[in-house]
Amino acid sequence: MTAVDLIDRIDELQVIIEEAKSVPLSSSAVVNREEVLELLAQIKELVPEEVRRARWMTRDRDELLARAYKEAERIQIEAAAERDRLVSHSEITLTAGREAERIVGAAKEAAARLGVDAEDYVDQRLAAFEIWLNKTLAAVLKGREQLQTDRYGASPGPGAAGAPPEEHPFDAAQLGGPPA
Repeated sequence: MTAVDLIDRIDELQVIIEEAKSVPLSSSAVVNREEVLELLAQIKELVPEEVRRARWMTRDRDELLARAYKEAERIQIEAAAERDRLVSHSEITLTAGREAERIVGAAKEAAARLGVDAEDYVDQRLAAFEIWLNKTLAAVLKGREQLQTDRYGASPGPGAAGAPPEEHPFDAAQLGGPPA
């Protein structure tokens, strides 16, 4: 399932709550418990997948950086070997040393640019995911708030008489926790 599926499930939950029949002489509403619980179970299945995707993006970034540093190291070794070879020829020793240093410098710059580009890419992807996740969390919180309002009338606030115990809006343990 995708992020679109998650949003669709949240929209379905919102419709169920909005269309729930009112209890006479009360601000409470009656909802189909099985239907709401099924939608919540589907939402719980969707969220950990998105969390895993963020973790994979981080791993991809780490692998990309490792490859870039390994490539830079290989180029440095090749440059040092080339420099040593050229040093053996006394007439071109000075020129060879400069060229080897230039190659090593260019390799370091290329590796640094590649590392920065990789980090920028992963940061952009994680920022986009963070925005999506915050929007999703806001929608879930709004739905829960509406459910509380429908259940208890005007929002009683935490600790008020007759109010439900305050819960953390996002409990990773309820969702099965982040992937290992």
